Amino acid sequence: MSAPAPSPLAIVDAEPLPRQEEVLTEAALAFVAELHRRFTPRRDELLARRAERRAEIARTSTLGFLPETAAIRADDSWRVAPAPDALNDRRVEITGPTDRKMTINALNSGARVWLADFEDASAPTWENVVGGQVNLSDAYTRNIDFTDAKSGKSYALKADEELATVVMRPRGWHLNERHLVDADGTPVPGALVDFGLYFFHNAQRLLDLGKGPYFYLPKTESHLEARLWNEVFVFAQDYCGIPQGTVRATVLIETITAAYEMEEILYELRDHASGLNAGRWDYLFSIVKNFRDGGAKFVLPDRNAVTMTAPFMRAYTELLVRTCHKRGAHAIGGMAAFIPSRRDAEVNKVAFEKVRADKDREAGDGFDGSWVAHPDLVPIALESFDKILGDKPHQKDRLREDVHVEAADLIAVDSLDAKPTYAGLVNAVQVGIRYIEAWLRGLGAVAIFNLMEDAATAEISRSQIWQWINAEVVLDNGEQVTAGLARKVAAEELANIRAEIGDEAFAAGNWQQAHDLLLTVSLDEDYADFLTLPAYEQLKG
Repeated sequence: MSAPAPSPLAIVDAEPLPRQEEVLTEAALAFVAELHRRFTPRRDELLARRAERRAEIARTSTLGFLPETAAIRADDSWRVAPAPDALNDRRVEITGPTDRKMTINALNSGARVWLADFEDASAPTWENVVGGQVNLSDAYTRNIDFTDAKSGKSYALKADEELATVVMRPRGWHLNERHLVDADGTPVPGALVDFGLYFFHNAQRLLDLGKGPYFYLPKTESHLEARLWNEVFVFAQDYCGIPQGTVRATVLIETITAAYEMEEILYELRDHASGLNAGRWDYLFSIVKNFRDGGAKFVLPDRNAVTMTAPFMRAYTELLVRTCHKRGAHAIGGMAAFIPSRRDAEVNKVAFEKVRADKDREAGDGFDGSWVAHPDLVPIALESFDKILGDKPHQKDRLREDVHVEAADLIAVDSLDAKPTYAGLVNAVQVGIRYIEAWLRGLGAVAIFNLMEDAATAEISRSQIWQWINAEVVLDNGEQVTAGLARKVAAEELANIRAEIGDEAFAAGNWQQAHDLLLTVSLDEDYADFLTLPAYEQLKG
C-alpha cells in the first residue's frame, strides 16, 4: 500500500461520534482525499453533462440508443468478468440501511445478498454515515450485537455460512458530504466518502473471508458515469494493493437515460461488472423528471397503477434481462416493498399473493434474483426462484433472444390505460409528507401504509404533483390539479396527522417543515433535480 501523506481533508460542523477514530483514520482520509483530488473534477463535468442532456430531452421529447456506441452493442464477443462464488447465486436480496439492528437482521435473513444502503434508505446524517461504516466493520469481525432498549430482545449473528453476502450501495454522484471538505472548503462527493472508507477498511478483510468488496451503483445516467466508477475501482485496487478485478459492481438501471445504455454500461465496467438491477420507483421518477414538460403523452397515472406489466415497463425489464444474459451478467429484479402487519392477517394474505405473483413473473421472465424489503418476504421470493432455478445458481443461459425492444417502446408512457385520480394525488401528498418528516429525523427507510418507503418514493410523489400541475391534468372527480389544490390536500393531511398522533407528538416532530418542503419541491417552477438536495440543507447532524 502506498505511504499516505497527511490528509488535507477537514471534518467540519460535526459533533464527535463514538468510535469515529476507527473509521476516520489518517490513512483512510488520505485515501479519500486522493479519490477526491483525482475524480471529483470529472464528476463535476458529468453532472454538467446531465443538465445538457436534460435540456436536449426538453427540446426534443425523445431519447434513442446512442449511434456513437453502436459498435459496442453490435460486437457479440465481449462478456463481463465471471461472477465470484459469493455473488454467483443471488436469487433473493434484502435491502436496508446500515443501523446496527438492521445489519444483524439482514445478514441473518436467509437472503443470499444484503444491499447495505448508504443511499436512498439512509438519511445522510454524519452519525449514519460514520456509524454505518462501524457496523459493517464490526459485522465482518463478528464484533456486533444489539439489544432493543424497549423490548429487551437481543440480536446476534448466525454462523458465517448462513450470512448474506454484502453488496454496499454508496450515495449517488450528485450528493456531497458537507462534513468532509478539502483545503479550499469544497465538500467531497458522498459517493467517494462512502466507497472510500468502506473499501479502505474492508477490501482485504472481505477477501480473507472468501468474499470481496461488492457495490451497487445508484442513479447512474450514462456509460460515461460507469466509466468514471471503473477508473475509481482501478485506482483504489492499486492504491490498497488489492488484485485488479476484485471489485464487483451491480448497476441500478433506475434512470431512463441509462436504460438506453445498458450494454455500454456493462462494457465500461466489464472487468468489474456483476449485473444490472431494475430499480422501479427511481426509474419512474426519472421518466417524470426528464419528460416533465412533454405534455399529456408523458403524464404518469397514480404510482400504484403503474405495475411492472405496463407495456413500457415490460420493455425495460425484458431488455434488461436480455442485455445481462447476452453479456454474462446477473439480471436482478425489483423491490417487494410490503411490510407484513402484525395485526391484520387479511392484509398480509392479499399482499403476500401480490408479492408471490410479482416474483413468479420475474423468475419466469429470466431474472436471476430479486429484492425484498422485509425478512418475512424472503421465503416467498425464494420459493418463486427455487421453482425456476432448482439447484442452478442463475439462469443466464436463458438469452431471451425473443425480446426486441425499439427505442420508442421505453418511453411509451401513453400505452397505459390508467389515468391520474384524486386518491392518487392524496396518496402522493401523504407519502411525501410522512417520508420527508422521518428523513429529517435521520430515517431513510420508513414504513408507511404497510410499505417500506425510501427516498425514491418521495421523489416520484413530488414529481407527479409537479407534473400534474404543469400538464393541467384533470382528475377522475373532475378537478384540475393546481397549486391551490395541492396546498389544500397538504393542509388537510397535516391536520389529519395532528389528529392521528396528538398535539404533543405533532409538536415534537418535523411535520410543518416536511409539509413546507414537499410543497416547495412540488410547486416551484424551477424543478429541483433531487428532493434530497434541498432536504439535506435542512437535515440536522
